[in-house]
Amino acid sequence: MWWVVGATVVVALVAVYLIWTAGRVERLQDRAQLAARALDAHLLRRAAAAAVLAERRDGVELYAAARIALDAQPDEREAAENDLTRQLRSIQLDPTDADCEAVIAASRRLALARQVHTDLVRDARSARGRPLVRLLRMGRRHTWPRYFDIDDPTLAIPAADVSSR
Repeated sequence: MWWVVGATVVVALVAVYLIWTAGRVERLQDRAQLAARALDAHLLRRAAAAAVLAERRDGVELYAAARIALDAQPDEREAAENDLTRQLRSIQLDPTDADCEAVIAASRRLALARQVHTDLVRDARSARGRPLVRLLRMGRRHTWPRYFDIDDPTLAIPAADVSSR
């Protein structure tokens, strides 16, 4: 009689663990997808702010890089964003100018969104890579989460401008 109760308890504990693990994998996967959407929104905001800055400064190369980043297909997006970051670093940004401030702020938010996305993708990949999760195919409803590999988008403000703030 006791072995039936013991077996039932063990089966119940294993079932609870499997349900908890499947829920965790789903939550991490959903959060990684939401972070990817937020990252995409911040990429678009930065490119739009850079395009406005380029239009006001007559920066042809910066405007071209911003338009390419705005119009890039998903498989070309990383290269386009890296090019835009290089263009933004090559120009002199004045933090007192409203357009420059918008680009700097968008770049800071983008850096934070990229870090959150990277952390969530790492956690989701780690959870999906566990042997039991792979064996039971718990993450099969979702595509494998991908990192978005770009240069650090934070823009440096000249030291003289930082001290005057």
